Amino acid sequence: MREVTLRIRHHGGPESDVSTRHPDVTMRSVSSMTGRGTERKRIIELRGPTEDLRSFIDEFRAADNIVEAEPLSPVTGTHAYVAVVVDSEGWDGIRERLSEMGIHYRTGTTISGGIERWTVYIEEDDDLSMVIRELERGGNEVELARNVEMSSIERPPGLPASGILDGLTSRQREVLATAIAVGYYDHGRGVGVEDVADEIGLGSTTVWEHLSRAESTVMNALFDRFER
Repeated sequence: MREVTLRIRHHGGPESDVSTRHPDVTMRSVSSMTGRGTERKRIIELRGPTEDLRSFIDEFRAADNIVEAEPLSPVTGTHAYVAVVVDSEGWDGIRERLSEMGIHYRTGTTISGGIERWTVYIEEDDDLSMVIRELERGGNEVELARNVEMSSIERPPGLPASGILDGLTSRQREVLATAIAVGYYDHGRGVGVEDVADEIGLGSTTVWEHLSRAESTVMNALFDRFER
């Protein structure tokens, strides 16, 4: 089995369309779809400047197929959870296409700058080219970002994470997680800060600053842990 990461610009999907107009807002699904009939519910997480979050929610609420988009708490900071109700009749989402093809995918898709980042799992007899062609149906744009044999993925020995990441800001966590996912820390992969910046939709200088601070915080926390 192979772990494949795809960067998808889903034309006609409110997540991608609204996100394109709000590049400073990052959207992430934090629950699966639930509900009966054509109306389905889920919860999304938004991160970004307060005014951008409010504008994003207003535009998202007005999009086709969106019945409701209501914050679960006042939008006064840089982070918000939003309860969304979708009219799924005629819905042609990426999730639905993958399910129809019988392709496993990782939940918690992140969307930034109009790009949906999907991680899928391809069996030996699955045709990746066919999967991409199906996802491109309707004018969607699909870019292959990563294609790795799962047996070759090395997982580092586990360390208790409690406390190690507590000192990171939400943006530092996001940048660090993205850097790990694209292979920035894999020796010999040739992945640089610019690649991480392209993946997350930020400037390379900004990404470098976030990574530098995140690495310093994590390493100091690890040093304290080993000392104990």
